[in-house]
Amino acid sequence: MTSATFFIPAVNMLGYGSLSEAVTSLKTQNFRRALIVTDNVLNSLGVVAQLQQLLSKEGINSCVYDATLPNPTTENVKQGLQLLREHQCDLIISLGGGSPHDCAKGIALVATNGGEINDYEGVDRSEKPQLPMVAINTTAGTASEMTRFCIITDEARHIKMAIVDKHVTPILSVNDPALMIAMPKGLTAATGMDALTHAVEAYVSSAANPITDACALKAITMIAQSLRDAVNDGNDKQARENMAYAQFLAGMAFNNASLGYVHAMAHQLGGFYNLPHGVCNAVLLPHVQEFNAQVAAHRLKDIAAAMGANVNGLSDQQGAELCITTIRQLSNDVGIPSGLNELKVKLADLDILAANALKDACGFTNPIQATHQQIVAIFNAAM
Repeated sequence: MTSATFFIPAVNMLGYGSLSEAVTSLKTQNFRRALIVTDNVLNSLGVVAQLQQLLSKEGINSCVYDATLPNPTTENVKQGLQLLREHQCDLIISLGGGSPHDCAKGIALVATNGGEINDYEGVDRSEKPQLPMVAINTTAGTASEMTRFCIITDEARHIKMAIVDKHVTPILSVNDPALMIAMPKGLTAATGMDALTHAVEAYVSSAANPITDACALKAITMIAQSLRDAVNDGNDKQARENMAYAQFLAGMAFNNASLGYVHAMAHQLGGFYNLPHGVCNAVLLPHVQEFNAQVAAHRLKDIAAAMGANVNGLSDQQGAELCITTIRQLSNDVGIPSGLNELKVKLADLDILAANALKDACGFTNPIQATHQQIVAIFNAAM
């Protein structure tokens, strides 16, 4: 057995009403001015103004950067950093889903370490903790509010950089399901399948351990039980809360066991075609697990059972096949596209996509390492 290190924010607040409690808790930490990193949709909906009012009551002034793109870019990080320096902010608050969280992490890391965000691509490349960051989540999927992962698109290279660094962990994460009620069906489905992918990849990861296993399996069960309800009725408060907890558990799992080829490959699709991350994960997930089944069939059988499938009397290989079928059924039920063709992915690009995927840090803990040709074949199968 090798040793394991467990990363998680120092404080995590979950459940209805946790946003107000979180802002109140900041009062004792002597923060004076916060940069709120978000997107223009949340700003236009008035959610940012609501947060600013709560902060103001605690004596914390704030300014807003709301130009974060769905796949945050190096330029987003530069713009946010400039605003942070102009206003001399001593705190960063991300409000939204994975995009604002990742953008804020990039800003916070460069703010204290210098250079540019590209300098930190890879694993633990920084020397100093980032500027204090609070991550307020409005989706149930990415878990970026509580992880040491930061994904930024390098516009020059058309790739998503995976920055895995203990120094980008927020000091406080907030998951208030009241902020998730307004999520549209498509976003609920995509982020929910993203959370499932986190849990599945963490469970079959070569770096999995008993703690991450427990988190992953519980997340998988809760997602299988609640995602359809959350998609079908966005006002289902119990389903929303279950998904908030499930995505957090999945985050605990992959934050420590890391991920696999689904994410390594999905990052390339997002960087190359500017596609939604959760949808790419959902399309690729069963195909990568078919590849993984040659060494992780027993683990995939466990996942099938966690999703509620009856695995009694099945061999490991049969259990793995049932797992893949069950994942496909859930994906279909929540309206995920059936293949990469629907996302306008081109066969001519698969070689470069595969080459870049093999360099992505997320693939290093896939349970079996692939050749370039095998990654191309998985992409092809997913078309």
